[in-house]
Amino acid sequence: MALQNHLTELERKHRALEREIQDALNHPSLDDTRLVELKRRKLQLKDEIARLRDNTVVH
Repeated sequence: MALQNHLTELERKHRALEREIQDALNHPSLDDTRLVELKRRKLQLKDEIARLRDNTVVH
């Protein structure tokens, strides 16, 4: 059950980053490096979620 809670929290963070990225895109005054950082963090979360799901299916 702890793994499921961890996955849920990662998915929540992923959605929050998606909203933050969309807000940033709607406000072009945002620094491009900040946008790149947000996208990088979102991709890292996506990769971790996929890795955990793959490990769950295998075991």
